[in-house]
Amino acid sequence: MEQKRFTKATWQIMEQLLEVDSLEEALAGSLEIIVNTLDSEAGAIWLLDRKTERLSPVFHMGPADISGISVENGLGVEGLVTKTGKSVMVTDASSDPRIDGTVFDDGGLPVKTMICVPLNNLRDVIGCVQVINKKDGSAFDEDELQLCERMAALAAITIEEKGFSVDLEEEKEILMSLRNVTREYPSGDGVTKVLRGINLDIYKNEFVVILGESGCGKSTMINIAGGMDELTDGTLTIEGKDFSHPSDDDLTRYRRDYVGFIFQAYNLMPNLTALENVEFIAELVKDPMPADQAIAAVGLSARADNYPSQMSGGQQQRVSIARAIVKRPRLIMADEPTAALDYATSIEVLSVIENIVRTQGTTVMMVTHNPEIAKMADRVVKVRSGKVASIRKNMHPLRAEELVW
Repeated sequence: MEQKRFTKATWQIMEQLLEVDSLEEALAGSLEIIVNTLDSEAGAIWLLDRKTERLSPVFHMGPADISGISVENGLGVEGLVTKTGKSVMVTDASSDPRIDGTVFDDGGLPVKTMICVPLNNLRDVIGCVQVINKKDGSAFDEDELQLCERMAALAAITIEEKGFSVDLEEEKEILMSLRNVTREYPSGDGVTKVLRGINLDIYKNEFVVILGESGCGKSTMINIAGGMDELTDGTLTIEGKDFSHPSDDDLTRYRRDYVGFIFQAYNLMPNLTALENVEFIAELVKDPMPADQAIAAVGLSARADNYPSQMSGGQQQRVSIARAIVKRPRLIMADEPTAALDYATSIEVLSVIENIVRTQGTTVMMVTHNPEIAKMADRVVKVRSGKVASIRKNMHPLRAEELVW
């Protein structure tokens, strides 16, 4: 029975690697198959940057956010496996001399058992595949190790054929950290648990897309990050300062001066022109961008004197973006900003958001149901049942104009 399951998993991995256009998606799908087949808590695919001789996780699953970590080749289990080209199977981390703390431990997931196998192409070892902890607490066995080695061999061949290379950018500075964040609401005689332990770092000047089914907690998560909701338990830090339980005055200043908001509903004041809607927000902050400059940044100078009723949905959404950026925020929260728009208009709006990230150094967190939009993000975070299910780096983000759905 086990062999049938493993054979099926191998075929599924082959299909992923052969049929998916995006290599990042193919690798992510392959790891997901492995983690689910072995019923594991977490997993990661690490690739080696030969210029720096450091490994970076291009995709990982599980409750710990390790996306900002890199490991020197030869150090730690990940570096040891990549350096030697030999697999490692850990049955008891507490007594294994090869384990001296791991990146998953640092991310809040204690490692008990592990499989780590090399990504070995015909000429070189280019990284490793790692699987952490079986959910039932048992140890991994040789058959499971062989399955991981099969997946790694197939993945390495595909990476070689597609000419995929890793170029680690400069380490980004953390803007915000959520650690073990929960959110509960009273419900009848009990409570409804919306967030069940979110661990996530958000970096300066990055575009991160949050994906997940309705009700998974993604909007609640960005509402907490944006100061519009309160966490029940856990820790929220912003630029190193604890912001878990801010005062009302702190919240007001944070929402006013630090964060910009873009919602599915445009929420424009109907009796004000586009420019006046932006000026109204500009008057609330100390050092705003000139309102006409914000309007120009979203390509609406010619519509500055139009009222919302005289503009299309896409134009109104661009006014709402101008209203967000006029504050010169460090962080923009965008909750389904294209959900009410058609394809062409969505691309226009996404192009504006893309330009904000790339030219103004603003961090954008966007919640969306549309997985195609995730292809333009620096990182893609999937939320499932109130927890972070996986995080994927896009090594080569698409431009908004390249998206198709």
